[in-house]
Amino acid sequence: MNTIDEDQLNIETRGRLSAWLTRHNFFHRPLGYDYRGVETLQVKSEEWLSVAVAPYAYGFNYLRSQCAYDSAPGGYLVSVYHLTQVRDYSDQPEEVCVKIFVPRKDPRIPSVYWIWRGSDFQERESYDMLGIIHQGHPHLRRILMPESWVGWPLRKDYVVPNFYELQDAY
Repeated sequence: MNTIDEDQLNIETRGRLSAWLTRHNFFHRPLGYDYRGVETLQVKSEEWLSVAVAPYAYGFNYLRSQCAYDSAPGGYLVSVYHLTQVRDYSDQPEEVCVKIFVPRKDPRIPSVYWIWRGSDFQERESYDMLGIIHQGHPHLRRILMPESWVGWPLRKDYVVPNFYELQDAY
């Protein structure tokens, strides 16, 4: 029977970016692959800024999207970054998905605006809809809801205020 070192097996079953991050001592947790074969990683909020610089240095120079969701009522809020490695003459660019789970009581994540400027409106939307505070973001304010709006509309524990709708008048 073949005996395989478990650490070596874990490194071999990880994606390329995860293996690179492991070799360079960046803390993360591989979550496997999505349905398209895109590697998915979990990073702690306090590690995110240092880990975010690493994929940029590795060649992930394009932030395809940033979104956020509420994982469960009373559970964690999740910020998701989809990074792409854009190179000349590449018809299948490498992609990676990074998820950061934060507690709803203090949902703070370092902003990556200074690495990928395209995160500007996307991080603002995460703040506006879910209340995730992207620390260091230069323009963090509501983008879709009025400044006077109370609460975070996409949270599962959000209580809808009483609206007077036009249809109720008839």
